[in-house]
Amino acid sequence: MAERIPRVPVREQDPKVRAHNFEEVCYGYNAEEAKLEASRCLHCKNPHCVGACPVGIDIPGFIAQVAAGDFGAAAEVIAKDSSLPAVCGRVCPQETQCEGSCILGIKFEPVAIGKLERFVADWSHANPDQAPAAAVAPRNGRKVAVIGSGPAGLACASDLAKWGYDVTIFEALHKAGGVLEYGIPEFRLPKETVLKSEIEAVTALGVKIETDVIAGRTVTIDSLMDKEGFEAVFVGTGAGLPKFMGIPGENLCGVFSANEFLTRNNLMMAFREDYLTPIHAGKKVCVVGGGNVAMDAARTALRLGAEVHIVYRRTEAELPARREEVHHAVEEGIVFDMLTNPVEVLGDEKGWVRALKCIRMELGEPDESGRRSPVPIPGSEFEIPTETVIMALGTSPNPLVAKTTAGLETTRRGCLVADENGATTREGIFAGGDAVSGAATVILAMGAGRKAAKAIDEYLKAKA
Repeated sequence: MAERIPRVPVREQDPKVRAHNFEEVCYGYNAEEAKLEASRCLHCKNPHCVGACPVGIDIPGFIAQVAAGDFGAAAEVIAKDSSLPAVCGRVCPQETQCEGSCILGIKFEPVAIGKLERFVADWSHANPDQAPAAAVAPRNGRKVAVIGSGPAGLACASDLAKWGYDVTIFEALHKAGGVLEYGIPEFRLPKETVLKSEIEAVTALGVKIETDVIAGRTVTIDSLMDKEGFEAVFVGTGAGLPKFMGIPGENLCGVFSANEFLTRNNLMMAFREDYLTPIHAGKKVCVVGGGNVAMDAARTALRLGAEVHIVYRRTEAELPARREEVHHAVEEGIVFDMLTNPVEVLGDEKGWVRALKCIRMELGEPDESGRRSPVPIPGSEFEIPTETVIMALGTSPNPLVAKTTAGLETTRRGCLVADENGATTREGIFAGGDAVSGAATVILAMGAGRKAAKAIDEYLKAKA
Protein backbone atom coordinates (compact mmCIF):
# COMPACT_ATOMS: atom_id res chain seq x y z
CA MET A 1 0.00 0.00 0.00
CA ALA A 2 2.68 2.48 1.10
CA GLU A 3 4.76 2.21 -2.06
CA ARG A 4 1.74 2.75 -4.30
CA ILE A 5 0.87 6.10 -2.70
CA PRO A 6 3.20 8.93 -3.74
CA ARG A 7 4.13 11.54 -1.15
CA VAL A 8 1.26 14.01 -0.83
CA PRO A 9 2.47 17.42 -2.07
CA VAL A 10 1.91 20.40 0.20
CA ARG A 11 0.08 23.43 -1.13
CA GLU A 12 2.09 26.68 -1.33
CA GLN A 13 1.67 30.30 -2.35
CA ASP A 14 2.57 31.01 -5.96
CA PRO A 15 6.23 32.18 -6.09
CA LYS A 16 5.41 35.26 -8.16
CA VAL A 17 2.82 36.33 -5.59
CA ARG A 18 4.64 35.45 -2.37
CA ALA A 19 7.81 37.27 -3.48
CA HIS A 20 5.89 40.48 -2.75
CA ASN A 21 4.27 39.63 0.60
CA PHE A 22 5.20 38.34 4.04
CA GLU A 23 2.38 35.80 4.32
CA GLU A 24 3.27 32.18 5.03
CA VAL A 25 4.64 30.37 1.98
CA CYS A 26 3.44 26.87 2.88
CA TYR A 27 -0.28 26.27 3.48
CA GLY A 28 0.15 22.83 5.04
CA TYR A 29 -2.12 19.79 4.75
CA ASN A 30 -5.87 19.64 5.22
CA ALA A 31 -7.37 16.69 7.13
CA GLU A 32 -7.79 14.42 4.11
CA GLU A 33 -4.29 15.13 2.81
CA ALA A 34 -2.82 14.48 6.26
CA LYS A 35 -4.63 11.13 6.64
CA LEU A 36 -3.52 10.03 3.17
CA GLU A 37 0.11 10.98 3.84
CA ALA A 38 -0.01 9.29 7.26
CA SER A 39 -1.21 6.07 5.62
CA ARG A 40 2.18 5.83 3.87
CA CYS A 41 4.00 5.08 7.16
CA LEU A 42 5.41 1.54 7.34
CA HIS A 43 5.31 1.40 11.18
CA CYS A 44 8.74 -0.18 11.36
CA LYS A 45 9.60 -2.43 14.31
CA ASN A 46 12.76 -0.38 14.79
CA PRO A 47 11.73 3.17 13.78
CA HIS A 48 14.93 4.99 12.83
CA CYS A 49 12.97 8.25 12.61
CA VAL A 50 12.51 8.33 16.41
CA GLY A 51 16.23 7.88 17.03
CA ALA A 52 16.96 10.72 14.59
CA CYS A 53 14.61 13.13 16.39
CA PRO A 54 16.57 15.20 18.95
CA VAL A 55 13.57 15.25 21.32
CA GLY A 56 12.58 11.61 20.68
CA ILE A 57 8.96 12.06 19.54
CA ASP A 58 7.05 8.78 19.07
CA ILE A 59 6.68 9.47 15.36
CA PRO A 60 4.97 6.20 14.28
CA GLY A 61 2.63 6.60 17.26
CA PHE A 62 1.35 10.04 16.33
CA ILE A 63 1.23 9.21 12.62
CA ALA A 64 -0.96 6.16 13.33
CA GLN A 65 -3.43 8.42 15.12
CA VAL A 66 -3.44 10.87 12.20
CA ALA A 67 -4.13 8.02 9.77
CA ALA A 68 -7.05 6.96 11.99
CA GLY A 69 -8.39 10.53 12.03
CA ASP A 70 -7.90 10.96 15.79
CA PHE A 71 -5.98 14.23 15.72
CA GLY A 72 -6.44 14.89 19.44
CA ALA A 73 -4.72 11.60 20.26
CA ALA A 74 -1.95 12.48 17.80
CA ALA A 75 -1.44 15.80 19.59
CA GLU A 76 -1.27 13.98 22.92
CA VAL A 77 1.52 11.71 21.63
CA ILE A 78 3.56 14.67 20.35
CA ALA A 79 3.01 16.71 23.53
CA LYS A 80 4.82 14.10 25.62
CA ASP A 81 8.11 15.09 24.00
CA SER A 82 7.72 18.46 22.26
CA SER A 83 6.50 21.79 23.57
CA LEU A 84 6.79 23.58 20.19
CA PRO A 85 5.30 21.25 17.53
CA ALA A 86 3.87 24.01 15.29
CA VAL A 87 7.31 25.63 15.21
CA CYS A 88 9.25 22.40 14.63
CA GLY A 89 6.84 21.28 11.92
CA ARG A 90 7.77 24.44 10.04
CA VAL A 91 11.45 25.09 10.64
CA CYS A 92 13.12 21.77 11.56
CA PRO A 93 15.57 20.27 9.02
CA GLN A 94 13.48 17.09 8.78
CA GLU A 95 15.30 15.99 5.63
CA THR A 96 18.50 15.40 7.62
CA GLN A 97 16.81 14.13 10.80
CA CYS A 98 13.55 12.16 11.06
CA GLU A 99 12.68 12.09 7.34
CA GLY A 100 16.32 11.48 6.45
CA SER A 101 16.14 8.26 8.49
CA CYS A 102 12.73 7.12 7.20
CA ILE A 103 12.97 3.54 5.88
CA LEU A 104 10.40 4.31 3.18
CA GLY A 105 12.83 6.95 1.89
CA ILE A 106 15.34 4.28 0.84
CA LYS A 107 13.30 3.27 -2.23
CA PHE A 108 10.61 5.94 -2.32
CA GLU A 109 10.03 9.40 -0.89
CA PRO A 110 10.05 9.49 2.94
CA VAL A 111 6.90 10.17 4.93
CA ALA A 112 6.32 13.93 5.31
CA ILE A 113 6.81 13.78 9.08
CA GLY A 114 7.35 17.51 9.50
CA LYS A 115 4.24 18.47 7.56
CA LEU A 116 2.18 15.97 9.59
CA GLU A 117 3.53 17.36 12.87
CA ARG A 118 2.62 20.85 11.69
CA PHE A 119 -0.89 19.70 10.74
CA VAL A 120 -1.49 18.17 14.19
CA ALA A 121 -0.17 21.26 15.99
CA ASP A 122 -2.26 23.65 13.86
CA TRP A 123 -5.32 21.46 14.41
CA SER A 124 -4.74 21.65 18.18
CA HIS A 125 -4.52 25.45 18.12
CA ALA A 126 -7.70 25.64 16.00
CA ASN A 127 -9.57 23.16 18.25
CA PRO A 128 -8.49 23.97 21.82
CA ASP A 129 -11.60 22.33 23.30
CA GLN A 130 -10.62 18.99 21.72
CA ALA A 131 -6.87 19.24 22.24
CA PRO A 132 -5.44 17.34 25.22
CA ALA A 133 -4.52 19.27 28.38
CA ALA A 134 -0.95 18.74 29.55
CA ALA A 135 -0.53 16.86 32.83
CA VAL A 136 1.10 19.15 35.41
CA ALA A 137 2.33 17.86 38.77
CA PRO A 138 1.43 19.79 41.96
CA ARG A 139 3.84 22.65 42.72
CA ASN A 140 6.80 21.48 44.83
CA GLY A 141 7.80 24.95 46.02
CA ARG A 142 11.22 24.92 44.36
CA LYS A 143 12.29 27.74 42.04
CA VAL A 144 14.27 27.45 38.80
CA ALA A 145 15.34 30.39 36.63
CA VAL A 146 15.68 30.08 32.86
CA ILE A 147 17.75 32.72 31.06
CA GLY A 148 16.47 33.18 27.51
CA SER A 149 13.09 32.36 25.96
CA GLY A 150 14.32 30.73 22.77
CA PRO A 151 13.70 27.06 21.91
CA ALA A 152 16.17 25.72 24.52
CA GLY A 153 14.72 27.85 27.31
CA LEU A 154 11.10 27.14 26.40
CA ALA A 155 11.70 23.37 26.22
CA CYS A 156 13.56 23.32 29.54
CA ALA A 157 10.93 25.47 31.26
CA SER A 158 8.05 23.35 29.92
CA ASP A 159 9.39 20.09 31.29
CA LEU A 160 10.29 21.57 34.67
CA ALA A 161 6.84 23.17 35.02
CA LYS A 162 5.16 19.85 34.21
CA TRP A 163 7.18 18.27 37.02
CA GLY A 164 5.99 20.81 39.58
CA TYR A 165 8.77 23.41 39.62
CA ASP A 166 8.13 27.16 39.91
CA VAL A 167 9.82 28.37 36.71
CA THR A 168 10.54 31.95 35.63
CA ILE A 169 12.04 32.76 32.23
CA PHE A 170 14.06 35.98 31.96
CA GLU A 171 14.15 37.39 28.40
CA ALA A 172 16.38 40.29 27.32
CA LEU A 173 14.11 41.51 24.49
CA HIS A 174 10.60 42.93 24.76
CA LYS A 175 9.01 39.81 23.25
CA ALA A 176 9.49 36.17 24.14
CA GLY A 177 10.66 33.58 21.61
CA GLY A 178 14.35 34.30 21.12
CA VAL A 179 15.55 33.41 17.63
CA LEU A 180 12.03 32.20 16.78
CA GLU A 181 10.85 35.80 17.22
CA TYR A 182 13.77 37.89 15.98
CA GLY A 183 15.49 35.55 13.52
CA ILE A 184 12.95 33.55 11.51
CA PRO A 185 10.85 35.59 9.05
CA GLU A 186 7.08 35.85 9.14
CA PHE A 187 6.71 33.98 5.84
CA ARG A 188 8.27 30.89 7.44
CA LEU A 189 6.92 31.24 10.98
CA PRO A 190 3.90 33.51 11.54
CA LYS A 191 4.33 35.22 14.90
CA GLU A 192 0.77 36.12 15.98
CA THR A 193 -0.98 32.97 14.81
CA VAL A 194 1.69 30.31 15.46
CA LEU A 195 4.55 31.40 17.74
CA LYS A 196 2.29 33.31 20.13
CA SER A 197 0.06 30.24 20.54
CA GLU A 198 3.05 27.99 21.26
CA ILE A 199 4.38 30.38 23.91
CA GLU A 200 0.91 30.70 25.47
CA ALA A 201 0.84 26.89 25.77
CA VAL A 202 4.09 27.10 27.76
CA THR A 203 2.77 29.83 30.09
CA ALA A 204 -0.42 27.80 30.56
CA LEU A 205 1.77 25.25 32.37
CA GLY A 206 2.50 27.93 34.97
CA VAL A 207 5.76 29.25 33.51
CA LYS A 208 6.26 32.98 34.13
CA ILE A 209 8.08 35.10 31.52
CA GLU A 210 9.73 38.42 32.42
CA THR A 211 10.83 40.43 29.37
CA ASP A 212 13.34 43.31 29.16
CA VAL A 213 15.61 41.57 31.68
CA ILE A 214 19.25 41.36 30.58
CA ALA A 215 21.15 38.71 32.49
CA GLY A 216 24.48 40.24 33.43
CA ARG A 217 23.04 43.76 33.48
CA THR A 218 19.48 43.97 34.87
CA VAL A 219 20.13 40.94 37.06
CA THR A 220 23.03 38.55 37.56
CA ILE A 221 22.84 34.81 37.98
CA ASP A 222 24.38 35.23 41.42
CA SER A 223 21.65 37.67 42.48
CA LEU A 224 18.95 35.28 41.24
CA MET A 225 20.42 32.43 43.27
CA ASP A 226 21.57 34.32 46.38
CA LYS A 227 18.80 36.91 46.76
CA GLU A 228 15.75 35.64 44.88
CA GLY A 229 15.75 32.02 45.96
CA PHE A 230 16.33 30.24 42.66
CA GLU A 231 17.98 26.90 43.41
CA ALA A 232 19.09 26.21 39.83
CA VAL A 233 19.54 28.24 36.66
CA PHE A 234 19.38 27.18 33.02
CA VAL A 235 21.25 29.40 30.55
CA GLY A 236 19.73 29.31 27.08
CA THR A 237 20.90 32.65 25.74
CA GLY A 238 21.55 31.43 22.20
CA ALA A 239 24.20 32.72 19.83
CA GLY A 240 23.29 36.22 18.79
CA LEU A 241 26.72 37.78 18.29
CA PRO A 242 27.26 38.19 14.52
CA LYS A 243 30.46 37.38 12.67
CA PHE A 244 32.01 39.46 9.88
CA MET A 245 34.67 38.68 7.27
CA GLY A 246 37.25 41.25 8.34
CA ILE A 247 37.58 42.62 4.79
CA PRO A 248 38.04 46.32 3.89
CA GLY A 249 34.84 48.37 3.67
CA GLU A 250 32.72 46.44 6.19
CA ASN A 251 32.19 49.68 8.14
CA LEU A 252 30.51 51.44 5.19
CA CYS A 253 26.88 52.53 5.41
CA GLY A 254 24.71 49.78 3.95
CA VAL A 255 26.60 46.83 5.45
CA PHE A 256 24.52 44.81 7.92
CA SER A 257 24.82 41.60 9.83
CA ALA A 258 21.96 39.25 8.97
CA ASN A 259 21.06 39.33 12.67
CA GLU A 260 20.44 43.06 12.65
CA PHE A 261 18.63 43.01 9.31
CA LEU A 262 16.30 40.19 10.36
CA THR A 263 15.72 41.58 13.87
CA ARG A 264 14.61 44.93 12.43
CA ASN A 265 12.13 43.09 10.23
CA ASN A 266 10.90 40.30 12.48
CA LEU A 267 10.95 41.72 16.02
CA MET A 268 10.62 45.40 15.13
CA MET A 269 8.18 44.91 12.22
CA ALA A 270 10.14 47.04 9.70
CA PHE A 271 8.37 45.29 6.81
CA ARG A 272 5.02 46.80 7.87
CA GLU A 273 4.11 50.29 6.70
CA ASP A 274 2.42 51.15 10.01
CA TYR A 275 5.72 50.65 11.89
CA LEU A 276 8.41 53.35 11.77
CA THR A 277 11.38 50.99 12.26
CA PRO A 278 14.10 52.10 9.81
CA ILE A 279 15.41 49.52 7.35
CA HIS A 280 17.69 49.87 4.34
CA ALA A 281 17.52 47.45 1.45
CA GLY A 282 17.72 49.54 -1.70
CA LYS A 283 17.31 48.28 -5.24
CA LYS A 284 20.06 45.67 -5.09
CA VAL A 285 21.25 43.51 -2.18
CA CYS A 286 24.12 41.04 -1.84
CA VAL A 287 23.81 38.43 0.93
CA VAL A 288 27.09 36.73 1.82
CA GLY A 289 26.69 33.14 3.08
CA GLY A 290 24.84 29.94 2.25
CA GLY A 291 23.01 28.85 5.40
CA ASN A 292 19.37 29.13 6.44
CA VAL A 293 19.98 32.61 7.86
CA ALA A 294 21.35 33.72 4.48
CA MET A 295 18.19 32.38 2.79
CA ASP A 296 16.00 34.17 5.34
CA ALA A 297 17.83 37.48 4.86
CA ALA A 298 17.79 37.18 1.06
CA ARG A 299 14.09 36.32 0.86
CA THR A 300 13.27 39.16 3.27
CA ALA A 301 15.25 41.68 1.18
CA LEU A 302 13.46 40.41 -1.94
CA ARG A 303 10.09 41.10 -0.31
CA LEU A 304 11.27 44.62 0.54
CA GLY A 305 11.62 45.25 -3.19
CA ALA A 306 15.28 44.51 -3.94
CA GLU A 307 17.01 42.43 -6.58
CA VAL A 308 18.93 39.93 -4.45
CA HIS A 309 22.15 38.01 -5.01
CA ILE A 310 23.42 35.28 -2.67
CA VAL A 311 27.22 35.22 -2.76
CA TYR A 312 28.65 31.85 -1.72
CA ARG A 313 32.20 30.55 -2.01
CA ARG A 314 31.33 26.91 -2.73
CA THR A 315 28.85 25.24 -5.11
CA GLU A 316 25.16 24.55 -4.64
CA ALA A 317 25.97 20.99 -3.54
CA GLU A 318 27.78 22.36 -0.46
CA LEU A 319 25.11 24.87 0.57
CA PRO A 320 24.37 24.23 4.25
CA ALA A 321 20.82 25.65 4.01
CA ARG A 322 17.79 23.36 3.90
CA ARG A 323 16.93 22.12 0.41
CA GLU A 324 13.41 23.49 0.80
CA GLU A 325 14.71 26.99 1.60
CA VAL A 326 17.09 26.96 -1.38
CA HIS A 327 14.29 25.70 -3.63
CA HIS A 328 11.95 28.47 -2.45
CA ALA A 329 14.65 31.13 -2.93
CA VAL A 330 15.31 29.98 -6.50
CA GLU A 331 11.57 29.88 -7.25
CA GLU A 332 11.23 33.46 -6.01
CA GLY A 333 13.93 34.76 -8.35
CA ILE A 334 16.96 35.15 -6.08
CA VAL A 335 20.26 34.96 -8.00
CA PHE A 336 22.96 32.60 -6.69
CA ASP A 337 26.57 33.66 -7.39
CA MET A 338 28.38 30.42 -6.58
CA LEU A 339 32.13 29.87 -6.22
CA THR A 340 32.38 33.57 -5.41
CA ASN A 341 34.05 35.14 -2.37
CA PRO A 342 34.02 38.83 -1.34
CA VAL A 343 37.39 40.51 -0.86
CA GLU A 344 36.29 44.14 -0.33
CA VAL A 345 33.16 46.28 0.07
CA LEU A 346 33.47 49.34 -2.16
CA GLY A 347 31.92 52.68 -1.24
CA ASP A 348 31.04 55.97 -2.87
CA GLU A 349 32.24 59.46 -1.89
CA LYS A 350 29.47 59.70 0.74
CA GLY A 351 30.46 56.49 2.55
CA TRP A 352 27.66 54.27 1.20
CA VAL A 353 28.09 50.86 -0.41
CA ARG A 354 28.32 50.96 -4.21
CA ALA A 355 29.66 47.47 -5.03
CA LEU A 356 30.99 44.22 -3.64
CA LYS A 357 34.42 43.26 -5.00
CA CYS A 358 34.72 39.46 -5.29
CA ILE A 359 37.07 36.79 -6.55
CA ARG A 360 36.18 33.55 -8.32
CA MET A 361 36.85 30.32 -6.44
CA GLU A 362 37.45 26.67 -7.28
CA LEU A 363 37.07 23.66 -4.99
CA GLY A 364 40.18 22.00 -3.62
CA GLU A 365 40.59 19.23 -1.05
CA PRO A 366 37.96 18.59 1.69
CA ASP A 367 38.32 20.57 4.93
CA GLU A 368 37.64 19.41 8.53
CA SER A 369 33.87 19.44 7.93
CA GLY A 370 34.24 17.15 4.90
CA ARG A 371 33.31 19.89 2.44
CA ARG A 372 35.83 20.72 -0.28
CA SER A 373 37.81 23.85 0.56
CA PRO A 374 37.35 26.81 -1.79
CA VAL A 375 40.57 28.16 -3.33
CA PRO A 376 40.83 31.62 -4.99
CA ILE A 377 41.55 31.79 -8.73
CA PRO A 378 44.31 34.42 -9.17
CA GLY A 379 43.38 37.42 -11.30
CA SER A 380 39.63 36.64 -11.35
CA GLU A 381 38.45 39.63 -9.31
CA PHE A 382 35.25 41.38 -10.40
CA GLU A 383 32.60 43.74 -8.96
CA ILE A 384 28.91 43.21 -8.24
CA PRO A 385 27.14 46.61 -8.11
CA THR A 386 24.99 46.76 -4.97
CA GLU A 387 23.54 49.17 -2.42
CA THR A 388 23.39 46.79 0.54
CA VAL A 389 25.60 43.96 1.80
CA ILE A 390 24.23 41.53 4.40
CA MET A 391 26.76 39.29 6.13
CA ALA A 392 25.21 35.91 7.05
CA LEU A 393 28.35 34.13 8.22
CA GLY A 394 27.20 32.56 11.46
CA THR A 395 27.02 33.78 15.05
CA SER A 396 28.61 33.12 18.40
CA PRO A 397 27.28 33.40 21.97
CA ASN A 398 27.13 36.78 23.70
CA PRO A 399 29.89 36.79 26.37
CA LEU A 400 27.89 38.84 28.92
CA VAL A 401 26.59 35.97 31.08
CA ALA A 402 29.99 34.24 31.29
CA LYS A 403 31.79 37.51 32.08
CA THR A 404 29.43 38.35 34.95
CA THR A 405 29.22 34.86 36.50
CA ALA A 406 32.25 33.56 38.40
CA GLY A 407 33.17 29.96 37.70
CA LEU A 408 31.49 29.63 34.29
CA GLU A 409 34.09 28.35 31.82
CA THR A 410 33.88 29.01 28.08
CA THR A 411 35.54 27.49 25.03
CA ARG A 412 37.83 29.34 22.62
CA ARG A 413 34.74 30.11 20.54
CA GLY A 414 33.02 31.74 23.50
CA CYS A 415 30.57 28.88 24.08
CA LEU A 416 29.72 27.81 27.62
CA VAL A 417 31.39 24.58 28.72
CA ALA A 418 28.72 22.00 29.65
CA ASP A 419 28.57 18.21 29.80
CA GLU A 420 26.16 16.01 27.84
CA ASN A 421 23.42 16.73 30.41
CA GLY A 422 23.91 20.50 30.39
CA ALA A 423 25.81 20.82 33.68
CA THR A 424 28.29 23.71 33.50
CA THR A 425 31.50 24.18 35.50
CA ARG A 426 29.51 25.95 38.23
CA GLU A 427 27.25 23.95 40.55
CA GLY A 428 23.55 24.62 40.08
CA ILE A 429 24.01 26.30 36.71
CA PHE A 430 23.06 24.39 33.57
CA ALA A 431 23.17 25.45 29.91
CA GLY A 432 22.14 24.23 26.49
CA GLY A 433 21.34 25.15 22.91
CA ASP A 434 23.39 27.58 20.85
CA ALA A 435 25.00 29.08 23.99
CA VAL A 436 26.84 25.74 24.32
CA SER A 437 26.99 24.35 20.77
CA GLY A 438 27.26 27.57 18.79
CA ALA A 439 24.64 28.35 16.15
CA ALA A 440 22.65 25.18 15.35
CA THR A 441 19.00 24.19 14.83
CA VAL A 442 15.82 24.85 16.79
CA ILE A 443 15.19 21.16 17.48
CA LEU A 444 18.76 20.50 18.70
CA ALA A 445 18.37 23.43 21.11
CA MET A 446 15.09 21.96 22.33
CA GLY A 447 16.72 18.58 22.83
CA ALA A 448 19.48 20.21 24.89
CA GLY A 449 16.89 22.10 26.94
CA ARG A 450 15.02 18.88 27.73
CA LYS A 451 18.22 17.05 28.75
CA ALA A 452 19.13 19.92 31.05
CA ALA A 453 15.63 19.92 32.58
CA LYS A 454 16.07 16.26 33.48
CA ALA A 455 19.50 16.98 34.95
CA ILE A 456 18.13 19.91 36.97
CA ASP A 457 15.34 17.71 38.31
CA GLU A 458 17.86 15.04 39.39
CA TYR A 459 20.21 17.67 40.87
CA LEU A 460 17.48 19.30 42.97
CA LYS A 461 16.06 15.96 44.14
CA ALA A 462 19.55 14.87 45.24
CA LYS A 463 20.12 18.23 46.94
CA ALA A 464 16.90 17.84 48.95
